[in-house]
Amino acid sequence: MTMIARLDTREASFDTDLDGLLEWDVSDDSEVLEIVRGVIAGIRAEGDKALLEFTRRFDGLSCSSMDELALDRGAFAAAFDRISGAERDALQSAAERIRSYHEHQLSAGWTFTDEYGNRLGQKVTALDRVGIYVPGGQANYPSTVLMTAIPARVAGVGEIIMTVPAPDGQRSDLVLAAAHIADVDRAFTVGGAQAVAALAIGTRSIAKVDKIVGPGGVFVTAAKRLVFGEVGIDMIAGPSEVLVIADGSTPVDWVVYDLFSQAEHDAAARAMLLSPDEAFLDAVHTTMGNLLVDAPRREIIEASLARRGALIRTRSIAEAIDIANRIAPEHVELCVEDPESWLDEIRHAGAIFLGAHSPEVMGDYVAGPSHVLPTYGSARFSSPLGVYDFQKRSSVIQMTKSGAEALARTSATLAHGEGLAAHAQAAEARVRHLGHNESD
Repeated sequence: MTMIARLDTREASFDTDLDGLLEWDVSDDSEVLEIVRGVIAGIRAEGDKALLEFTRRFDGLSCSSMDELALDRGAFAAAFDRISGAERDALQSAAERIRSYHEHQLSAGWTFTDEYGNRLGQKVTALDRVGIYVPGGQANYPSTVLMTAIPARVAGVGEIIMTVPAPDGQRSDLVLAAAHIADVDRAFTVGGAQAVAALAIGTRSIAKVDKIVGPGGVFVTAAKRLVFGEVGIDMIAGPSEVLVIADGSTPVDWVVYDLFSQAEHDAAARAMLLSPDEAFLDAVHTTMGNLLVDAPRREIIEASLARRGALIRTRSIAEAIDIANRIAPEHVELCVEDPESWLDEIRHAGAIFLGAHSPEVMGDYVAGPSHVLPTYGSARFSSPLGVYDFQKRSSVIQMTKSGAEALARTSATLAHGEGLAAHAQAAEARVRHLGHNESD
């Protein structure tokens, strides 16, 4: 039988047991933070020289100059030509769906005129330059290139710089082909905290960006946390996670494969199944053991399920949804009859998949929404990566003379109340001026 926690909400220890499975916080890993602080300090002090050394040390890739790590549009196009026709078609089909979805997220600025004739509004502006981090240590992720660069282009970002590790110099043609399709400007085969630091600080070779997006491991996550403020970031992400809520109406093997699809990311990934049907949970448990025998990433799946997986018996689907909202997971699958009737009850999730025919894997590749999602409970206050992450908003304020006069006294009163005399005087000066010139 597969080693995975079996929990029951009827047991007195349930809350404690669940909390134990949910624990994860990179900020508590002092060793990781110490290494990352050293990397950031090195990049800040020595730029490209430090970047080359860290790439040699951590990625096993020795280069004499940054030119050996740099890739341009020509290299992306060449990789696109090298991959198979089926791979080209798949990447282009996914890209079209991702682009179409994100075009619906575009928003323009707006203005209105108040009762005094003042014009108030908001101006939307795309970021000038962004960095996308694409993982490459354990697997290649061309899908992440599409899911990060395409929303940036739709938003109108001026320049996109990609970093992707190439351990021992192994470059992925699929990743580079995806960069071609997604219209990435430049790429560097550097990874880890050193890539994040270079994008945030800037070196002679890598221009400083306005924002860094994309998933990564604990070193990347720690680096993003430490450079935030100096540069924008999308989110502090934890390991990938899926929470399946099932009523027993979905084929058992479908559910097992959905759980495996998250568990195979890495040993820290979380895959959980919640159901009031104990017989269904038993069947899933047995099928896990049968299907694991031939799973290509068996060791990773087994480690993930043993460390952070769970089969949880609940009293009802409603209770399962309450637990899902408590966990606020990256992905929620509602493998139930009439899933639409439960949609409004899910308050906290990065992505919600409705029904047995909507597996999470479709969201990873082709559904359209970005697969860069909030994890580790951050879906309580965060959203999927989207066009809005690559835009900023400026308030627009244009006062008429009469509008300034009408509001100056209110401003001055509040400023005096806060003890800010110059603020009050700046408002009162407009009133005194308008006293000599009543025309609008």
